[in-house]
Amino acid sequence: MKIEKTKQTVPALDEIPEQTIINSITAAVSEQRLPAGTKLGEQMLSDLFNCNRANVRRALSTLATMHVVQLQPNRGAFVSTPSPKEAGDVFEARRTIERTLARKVIKNASLQDIADMRATIAAEADARAQGDKPAELRLSRTFHMQLAMISGNTVLERFLSELTLRTTLIIGLYNKVGSSNCAEDEHLGMVNAIENRDEEGLLLLINQHLNHLESSLDFKCAAKPFFSLAEQLTIVPA
Repeated sequence: MKIEKTKQTVPALDEIPEQTIINSITAAVSEQRLPAGTKLGEQMLSDLFNCNRANVRRALSTLATMHVVQLQPNRGAFVSTPSPKEAGDVFEARRTIERTLARKVIKNASLQDIADMRATIAAEADARAQGDKPAELRLSRTFHMQLAMISGNTVLERFLSELTLRTTLIIGLYNKVGSSNCAEDEHLGMVNAIENRDEEGLLLLINQHLNHLESSLDFKCAAKPFFSLAEQLTIVPA
């Protein structure tokens, strides 16, 4: 599927902070435009973002702490390639974190929060119907991050942000169809449980949802082909 790209003007050197590079790479990862194993050349990024290589190195170091990028001695930076063991660890961590968040969401969710989540689910379904995979993936992640924000636990929210990015890499690497695999009815069931203040039901649905995602993985899958770095990245301002 051809992905339409918005033409963007590259800002001047002093207008490009490291955060813009970080935002652009994480956005591309979250939409599976930047697959696992992609080389992130310093000079190429410097040219693309119209900045110096020191800016790029600082951004890549930050991304490495988020486990989105791997820095390999004498080879450079690459988008992380999670191993099957790492994939299992990520899903185990997500189960623990999202169950904790769910208990807080049941207590904290307002009518507006519930309406916002339903709107995200509707937008995700629309993207899926139109075959817009990047939007579907982005909105699926948005739904889970909405749950984290509603919980009010900013520390766990940051952890989940990293874990959902790593999940996208894992699914892109090991899932045959390469989709989010977040079924519309699964997200909808979660929102219904929240609206009904059904904590036990919500915990069960979260477990089923994450089990569904993990069971779709095939660790024998070959890596997916991808385009050039310039084609995969769009600039996301800080």
